[in-house]
Amino acid sequence: MIHFGRFLKSMRHAIGGIRVVFVSEQSFRIQLLASIAVLLLGAFVQVQAYQWIVLILLIGSVLVLELINSIFERIVDAFKPRIHPIVKDIKDIMAGAVLIASIVAAIVGIVIFYPYLQELVSSVG
Repeated sequence: MIHFGRFLKSMRHAIGGIRVVFVSEQSFRIQLLASIAVLLLGAFVQVQAYQWIVLILLIGSVLVLELINSIFERIVDAFKPRIHPIVKDIKDIMAGAVLIASIVAAIVGIVIFYPYLQELVSSVG
């Protein structure tokens, strides 16, 4: 049986976790701001439905990966001091994963938006 009260409590915890990362991680705030800009641009140029799906999946992937990166940072900090070389490696690897996902998302965004922006510029000029 589904317990609505437990579900709401779980949702509050999940939102609280997102809030923790939003407050403590500048990268997450920047990625969220970029995500909002992409969504607004998509609405402005009226991207097609399949392009919305791709954009939303990429935005979600980057934001989730940043949350996972924050989890790893907190876990390794709890078990080893920050100066330990393995802790540094773990943090660098996770940051690299977020960077790769962000670069791929940006490239896909350029591929999606370029024709719309090219058309917009040519119609103005």
